[in-house]
Amino acid sequence: MDLQEFPPVSPPDASAAAAARARQDSLTKPPGSLGRLEELSVWAAACQGRCPPRQFDQVRVVVFAGDHGVTRERVSAYPAEVTAQMAANIDRGGAAINALADACGAGVRVVDIAIDSDAFELAGEVSASMSAYKVRRGSGDIAGEDALSHEETLAAVTAGRRIADAEVDAGAELLIPGDMGIGNTTVAATLIAAVTGAEPVVAVGPGTGIDDAGWARKTAVVRDALFRARGVSDPWGLLRCCGGADLAALAGFCAQAAVRRTPVLLDGLASTAAALVAERLAPGARAWWQAGHRSPEPAHALACAALELEPILDLRMRLGEGTGAAVALPVLRAAVAALASMSTFAEAGVSGPAAATAEADG
Repeated sequence: MDLQEFPPVSPPDASAAAAARARQDSLTKPPGSLGRLEELSVWAAACQGRCPPRQFDQVRVVVFAGDHGVTRERVSAYPAEVTAQMAANIDRGGAAINALADACGAGVRVVDIAIDSDAFELAGEVSASMSAYKVRRGSGDIAGEDALSHEETLAAVTAGRRIADAEVDAGAELLIPGDMGIGNTTVAATLIAAVTGAEPVVAVGPGTGIDDAGWARKTAVVRDALFRARGVSDPWGLLRCCGGADLAALAGFCAQAAVRRTPVLLDGLASTAAALVAERLAPGARAWWQAGHRSPEPAHALACAALELEPILDLRMRLGEGTGAAVALPVLRAAVAALASMSTFAEAGVSGPAAATAEADG
């Protein structure tokens, strides 16, 4: 099975961005006084190709769920079966992402990409379509083996692309990629370290709350995985060697959203690690993304710096699921509302900034 290249990513609309900047300077406020909101409104206008931009009413959170063989190395504070249990909880509407998405008016979907269980084995009833894109039951232990085969890597990335296409075709105006998978912070830290060249001790954080001994085991696993991945630099190879089916699907999802000219609010460590690889799959995709929040995980800062993305919020959130991005959504909507709804100085009959004078009064 051959790897399928992504088509070229076209950039957001530069003329719409210029119009948005000009409009910001004409609104009834000192230029730049709304700070980051002004930058976000310009990005929204550029992504939509219009000024002022429309409000983001149709927002979809897609949570990619998968298990990782690396949990056998005792790198997480929680047992592997939590992935299946929490995926079912999200599907039933009882997780943090459901509560936060409801609060900001976004829809939620969870997809079983590589849960080490069949859907009918999950706790309680689940949607029949939840496992429609399943690649395998759990990805390989990256400490000593490849996460995926060549064919599975392609299948996972293709699944992410198809899910993005389906959401955009159904009317999504903004996408939020989420994650659910015990052990995925180990995999995400490995991918980020592989791409950025960071040492394991710099990239590894506490994840779900491991103790010092757990951190040492996790760091050793990342070190071993990076040793296995030495010499692998292409994105497909990295996903195969030290990624996982859920991270590969996330990468395909983020890249395809950019191909479809649909903006994305990234969440925390897992989605940003996948986005770092997605930028290599589809160069230029990062122009269509914003970082919703800053995770306390050290590798997240490395990935954001590599992508040149400044997180919108810093609330010390580290749950995943898309929760940090969901909380950032109202900020993005506020930015759009300010640009679209404020009056200009001319419309309001308000005097603009005093004209500069060449000489002092008198």
